[in-house]
Amino acid sequence: MNELPQQLANGLILGAMYGLIAIGYTMVYGIVQLINFAHGEIFMVGGFGALTVYLVMPSGTSLLLALPLMLLGAVLVSGVVGVAAERFAYRPLRGAPRLAPLITAIGLSIALQQAVWMWYPEGNKARVFPQFKGDSFEILGATVQRGDIFVIVAAPVCMIALGFFVARTRSGRAMQATAQDPDTAKLMGINTDRIIVLAFAIGAVFAGIAAVAYGLRTGEVQFRMGFILGLKAFTAAVLGGIGNIYGAMLGGLVLGVAEALATGYVEDIPGMQQFGGGAWKDVWAFVLLILVLLLRPQGLLGERVADRA
Repeated sequence: MNELPQQLANGLILGAMYGLIAIGYTMVYGIVQLINFAHGEIFMVGGFGALTVYLVMPSGTSLLLALPLMLLGAVLVSGVVGVAAERFAYRPLRGAPRLAPLITAIGLSIALQQAVWMWYPEGNKARVFPQFKGDSFEILGATVQRGDIFVIVAAPVCMIALGFFVARTRSGRAMQATAQDPDTAKLMGINTDRIIVLAFAIGAVFAGIAAVAYGLRTGEVQFRMGFILGLKAFTAAVLGGIGNIYGAMLGGLVLGVAEALATGYVEDIPGMQQFGGGAWKDVWAFVLLILVLLLRPQGLLGERVADRA
């Protein structure tokens, strides 16, 4: 029990990162009913965008000074790739059967992985990402690393900003209308193409922010990192209720805490020693998904973004 505050802190930090990525899945699904399986790779290219910015800066530049520019590089790269994916990969298939954009998303995911692998020398190896040096912090009995402060601050700020945007701005209300009935929204004068692009862009920007948080936490980025994190973020979106922006963050937090607790405590249960530890954390994440889908198929909140907002 003495480890519980630490495990909860680890889970909340990890879950906040999952939630930031999951918002991209849920925004796109809420508007165009598309599961963008390339979103994990949009997260990945954001991490490499931030790393590229850091590498071109003068040697010895303080990470604290470099971080705003790295964040800008991450969101720009992720945003451009996300918007380009919508314009050139998904928009031409908007009227096609649902299987066509799904296969396209998988193909785009592979293409982005290979592009980064070819672009960077020795792209198959993990690249070192800068980390903050110095003492950690004690918060409510848990040790929090300096790099984790970024996601602790970024996640609630992004969530509050997005909630305000969707509920209070003209573009946000247009997004709600497009999610509810795109044909009627178009008749009312809303440029639905612009709204769809906006949904992709917002999701990609959040993925770029999550990529910086991931790099600061782990100290590395590599071209395969978007695959498993993308699957977990999609799991978080389904847990919270696919199409619900608040549910995506809630699902991420639940998934992160469940992973941390399973990693720390399952092996202490009699007869479960072989199912504990970090090697099984991904398995327990999907066990949680199966349980939620069996007991509450619509997810924890279970409403679409437009209805919730």
